[in-house]
Order: sequence, then C-alpha cells, then structure tokens
Amino acid sequence: MSRADDDARKTDRDRPRRACPVGRDDDGTWQVREHRAARTVLRSADTVQAGLGIETVEKLPARIRRPVLYRDGPEHREHRRQTARYFTPRRVEEHYRDLAERVTEKHLAPLRTAGAARLEDLSFGVAIDVACEVIGLTRSRPGIQRRLERFFPEKFGRPGLTSLHGIHWMFRQNTNWLRVYLADVRPAIRAHRARPDDNLISHLIAEGCTDAEILGECLTYAAAGMVTTREFSCVAAWHLFTDAGLRDRFRAGDGPQRLAVLHEILRLEPVVARLSRRTTADLEVPGAEGPVTVPAGALVDILVDEVNTDPGAVGADPLLVRPGRPTATGKAMALSFGDGPHRCPGADLAMAETDVFLSRLFALKGIRMVTPPRVSFQEETSGYAIRGLEVAVDGP
Repeated sequence: MSRADDDARKTDRDRPRRACPVGRDDDGTWQVREHRAARTVLRSADTVQAGLGIETVEKLPARIRRPVLYRDGPEHREHRRQTARYFTPRRVEEHYRDLAERVTEKHLAPLRTAGAARLEDLSFGVAIDVACEVIGLTRSRPGIQRRLERFFPEKFGRPGLTSLHGIHWMFRQNTNWLRVYLADVRPAIRAHRARPDDNLISHLIAEGCTDAEILGECLTYAAAGMVTTREFSCVAAWHLFTDAGLRDRFRAGDGPQRLAVLHEILRLEPVVARLSRRTTADLEVPGAEGPVTVPAGALVDILVDEVNTDPGAVGADPLLVRPGRPTATGKAMALSFGDGPHRCPGADLAMAETDVFLSRLFALKGIRMVTPPRVSFQEETSGYAIRGLEVAVDGP
C-alpha cells in the first residue's frame, strides 16, 4: 500500500477526509472530526455510551449489573473511583513494570530459541499475562491464549436467529463465553472467594457481583487490556522496523523519551478509531462557523484517527511521526484512549508494558522484520488487526 511522503500511517482507513468538523451523515449519524468538538462530546454529561454491542447488553434483565463499559452517571463514576487504584502511575511503576519485564522475557525466550516468531503471538502473550494479574485471572487452565483468540477473532460475524450465519456465530460466541468462564473465570472466583487479593475480581466479589457479572467485567477488561495492547505493540514495532531514525531514537532514549515515541505513534495509529455516544439532551459543540447543536437522541461518532490529525490541535505535518511535537496547548492532544468519564483507565499500564516489550525486543541481537504484516479492520470501531508480522533474530 503506497503512502504519500507526508503520510506515515500504516493503518490508513482510506476514509474520505472532509473539511466539515461536525456534520450529519446520510444515515442520520453525526460525525465529529475536529479535536475541540470531539472533546466536548466525550466530556459532556449529556451523552452516554453507544456502540460496542450496547444494544445487546440493554436487553439483559434489569437485575444483572452491566459491565462498567456500558454504564454511565453516578454508578459508573463510583465504580471508576473505587477501581482507580489498580491503574495509577505509581502502581504501574511499583507493581506492574517488574511484572511486564518478567513476562516479556518469558515470551521472548521461544523467539531466541527458534530464531523466528510471529509478533502478534509474542505481544498477545505479554498482554494476557499482565492483564490477568490486574484482573485476578490467576488460576487459569492451560490454553488461555487460544481461548481468548477464539473469543476475539480477527473478523467478527453477526449473531442472530434469522440465518445460518447468525446461528453459527451465536453458537460460537456462547461456546466461547462458556469456555472462558469454566477455564479461567470460575477458578479465579473460587480462589479469590476463599482468599481475597488486591485485584479486580476480589473487588467485584466484595461488591456482591454474581459469577455472570464478573465474567462480563473480565471480558470487558480483557478486550481493553489485552487485545488493544497487542495490536498497538505490533503497529508500533512495524513503525520502528521501517524507520531507522525513529528506531535509533527509541533505542537510545530513556523511559520518557521512549514513551514520547510510542505516544506519537499511537496518536497517528489509534487502535480504536471510532468512539460512539448518544446524546440525552441537545448538545452544543464547536463547529467551523460557530456552535452546532446536536439534537437529543442523536448517535454521534467521534472519528479518532481524524481528530488526532487535526492540525489545529497537533500542529504541522499531522500525518508524520514527530515525537515531542509542539501542540496548540503544549500538551499531548491525542484522544486514542478516549476522554471524559469513559477514558481508558489502563492507559499508563498499556504504554508501560508496550515500552517494556518493545525495548526488550529491539535489544535482541539481529532483530529484524522478515515478513511485513497484513492489516484488517473491525467494522464497528474501525479498529485494526495486525497479522503475520514475522520477526527473526541471529541467535540466543
């Protein structure tokens, strides 16, 4: 796939770029492409979560507590307040960086021995081990990586009862739910009921959550903490393999300098490129020629890949990787982790473990990319999947 000299993206969604920062699409959905407007929508108290299968979740009986991703208002804020301690920068440095280093060494060992491996397998193994520690999935039977790969396939089908395709996917996903519950979640629940620990599952048990509710939370955190981290690690490595100057800068940098490189790549390559919200009241957002009123009940899509390349927020050459770039406010402006009440709580952890994994990977003797990857996209979130990036080393 060719790129212009002023476009460094590996995962271009090939979406037509429009000048209008806020507009209504032909299907009635409002689309936001400008940074100020996106931040207004994401931070507003007059919007709630939309997309990500929320329509299915809303059909659950009222007595079942929804996973945190699908809640809004005071209940959501209280849950985030109580679980924030698991994701503070201090906790990441004191508890999870050493963990990330240990599991990275474990998963790089087969690469050293065999001399070659697929990067998505290595990065997923690291992401799973780190997230399992945070969640409390510490009693899993062998094969968790395979079970999660089946639960989060590269391409999703649409479950339903009106076609053979829909029935197949409904059966497949129900089977995958059951496998993860029996092999991973139920053993952890039993262990933490007997001996509570400082992790998410123990917290949910103390709150009186049922096994089904804990399963839902675990899979929500698995999607956010495992799948997205795997994809970003792969795309960041792809940039480093193909840009010698950026690779040298990353290798030579200290912790903050390496993180600056990673944050800039993530700005350009957000793993989730569409965030959806529904307005609960008329919402006024900044437009090109003054405020625009989005009516109550409207579905709003924030196109994160375009918002992150808004020159008014990130400066000149927005499609190039320029770590430490000056911005309109002097602060990092990317919304790759979202913003407002639903901003990803594990942002610091995700960046820290990616830093550990890639710094160890690029310290290996003779590390190189043998086969460039292919890119596919998930329809609902425009999220990318990086597959088939094979790496090789010279020896142990």
